[in-house]
Amino acid sequence: MAQTDMDAVALLKADHREVEQMFEKFEKASGDGAKEKIALGICKALTVHAQIEEEIFYPACEGKVEEADLKEAYVEHDGAKVLIAEIEKGGPDDEYYDAKVKVLSEQIEHHVKEEEARLEGIFAQAKKAGVDMDALGDQLSARKTELMGEIDASGLPTPELTTLETTRI
Repeated sequence: MAQTDMDAVALLKADHREVEQMFEKFEKASGDGAKEKIALGICKALTVHAQIEEEIFYPACEGKVEEADLKEAYVEHDGAKVLIAEIEKGGPDDEYYDAKVKVLSEQIEHHVKEEEARLEGIFAQAKKAGVDMDALGDQLSARKTELMGEIDASGLPTPELTTLETTRI
């Protein structure tokens, strides 16, 4: 599943499109088994995506993009992680399951718009500042492959929150 020869922005945007398609599939799916399989796929993809952004991409952007934008991105990730943990713990028989997936979809849609905004988004700011997107793309791809393998072997990790302090997750 490694995405080779993509710069960082292309790889992260490809992740965004993949997750958007999964959310659309979830909306159209019927049957608890199908919904749960899609929802868990969404959780896996977002968990890996958030982790590679937080470990590699965002640190490379520090000092090169607006600090407030990066802080907001971390908070948005933490909000998503809380919902991901709830979705993973629950199941389609949970009366709020579909609502949690829907709210996660809306949060991710907002987050993606902010990262991808043409002139002022995090991606545009990083490119304009001269961040080496090719080198970052290689690092992101390698780490993504590694994390996917770890999740396939042992399941989704307990989320690590950057901006929230809680013992409930």
